[in-house]
Amino acid sequence: MIHNLKLDKQNFHGSFSKDYQSILTIDSGDSVRLTTLDIQWGYSPSKGKERTFFTSRENEEKPGHPIIGPIAIRGAKPGMVLEVKLNDIVPGWYGQNWSGGFKSWQNEKLGLTDTEKIQLDWELSPTTMVGSSHIGERQFQVGLQPFMGLMGVAPAEPGIHTTAPPRNCGGNIDCKELVRGSSLFLPISVDEALFSVGDGHAAQGDGEVSGTAIECPMDLVDITLNLRDDVKLNTPRAMTPSGWITFGFHEDLNEATAVALDEMILLIQQFHNITKKEATALASATVDLHITQVVNGVKGVHAILPHGAIR
Repeated sequence: MIHNLKLDKQNFHGSFSKDYQSILTIDSGDSVRLTTLDIQWGYSPSKGKERTFFTSRENEEKPGHPIIGPIAIRGAKPGMVLEVKLNDIVPGWYGQNWSGGFKSWQNEKLGLTDTEKIQLDWELSPTTMVGSSHIGERQFQVGLQPFMGLMGVAPAEPGIHTTAPPRNCGGNIDCKELVRGSSLFLPISVDEALFSVGDGHAAQGDGEVSGTAIECPMDLVDITLNLRDDVKLNTPRAMTPSGWITFGFHEDLNEATAVALDEMILLIQQFHNITKKEATALASATVDLHITQVVNGVKGVHAILPHGAIR
C-alpha cells in the first residue's frame, strides 16, 4: 500500500521521543510518499512563490531539524531491524548553506569568527541535477546528489531528545551516500519503531565542513519500510549503489572510526565465513573510511565496501 503525507503542522516535530503519538500506522512493506521542509521550517513550491513556514506540533522550546513522523510500523519490536528503502528523492527548486556565524572547533581552526557569517542562496534543477549560486558577480555551479540527512527511529531512553547527534537508532547521520536506490537498516529500540525523516540535502561533501550542506526542501521523498527479523544490528548499516556501508558515532573521531571498522569487519566475516583476522586483512585491501560529518557534536565515520571489491 502507498500512503501520502501532506504538508501539515500536525506531521512535523523537532525532537525525538518514544512517547510521541504516531501520525500514521502502516504495515511492513508499505510505501510512504511525502514532502519535507527546508532547515528553516519553510517550503516554497516554485520560484516566485513565497515560503510558507511551519512550527512543531510538540512545541519544543528549541526545536531542531523539521522532521516528519513518527510513522508506526505494525508488529515492530525491539531487537528487530527496520529497512528504509529510498525509492526516490526529488529536491525542491531552492536551497541555502552557511559558513561562519556560530562557534565550532572547525570555524576556530579556519579562523572564522562568530561575526563572519555568509549565506549562499542556491537555485536547484532537479532535471539537470545542477545547483547554481552567485558569489559577487560570479556564478558557481555544483552537481547535486540529494539525500536525506536525518532518518531514525525513536530512542528507547525516556524523555525528549534533540535531533542534532546521530545515534545507534539512526537520526542525523548526514551521510551523502544514502541516495536514491539505497537501503538504510536501523536497529529498532521501541514498539512500532516510530520512524521519522527530514533534513533534505541537495549536495554535501564528506565532513559537512562549514556546518551545513546545501539545505533544501524535498518535493518528493518516496520510501518503503520493511521489518526485518532476519538481521541483528547494534548500529545502522546501509546498502547503497556504491557499496555496503557501516557507521560509527562518537565524540572522539578515533572511537567513531573503530566502531565503523569493527562493524565492517563483522559484515565481511558474515558474507564470507572467515575469521576476524582474515576479514581485517581483506578490509585493509578493499574498504574505504570516510568522515561522514564533524559538526553535530557526535562525529560520524562510515566504512564503504564497494560492490564486487571482494570476489
